[in-house]
Amino acid sequence: MPRSGAEARRRLRQAALELYQERGFDQTTAAEIAARAGVNERTFFRHFPDKREVLFDGEADLRAALMRAVAEAPEGLEPFEVLLYAFRKSARNLENNRPFSEPRWKVIAVTPALRERELAKHAWLTEAVAEALRQRGAGDGSADLAARTGWATYQHAVQAWIDDPTQSLAVRLQRAFDDLRALSTTILSGQTQAES
Repeated sequence: MPRSGAEARRRLRQAALELYQERGFDQTTAAEIAARAGVNERTFFRHFPDKREVLFDGEADLRAALMRAVAEAPEGLEPFEVLLYAFRKSARNLENNRPFSEPRWKVIAVTPALRERELAKHAWLTEAVAEALRQRGAGDGSADLAARTGWATYQHAVQAWIDDPTQSLAVRLQRAFDDLRALSTTILSGQTQAES
């Protein structure tokens, strides 16, 4: 039996991930996760409200970290540079947890109920980032657009890193944001030529 709450939580997360990979999410019960982790089912529900949340543990911490990183970004940066700064800071944690992050993403990708939950969590995180940008002085529309576009770019970079870890997530993030800038510039220059 794990002695601390943090150890029990870690073991529950690991047990759930293993079982989801072996059997699939739908075929795994909370009782089976608890048994694999060496705790009782009551302990499982003390830590997680349901078996989906095991894979989304830490989202509140990520939200707080992103909002803090946006607030701490150097003055004078445009919203995308602020987001790149914040995402780079959060990427360190993701890279440090790759043994859990990579299989987690794969389980979510093949499970509709988990993809739905992930979309809800992403919306929640996107709104938090938009609010942090507004607190830095960005207008409502700009903050919302930057947060949505920035979050999509972050997800693109993470997926590229999961698919091919030969480059760091920080490098993937920089490339994704550079690609977004190039795409925006191409669109704007195309509009200008069409109007001439």
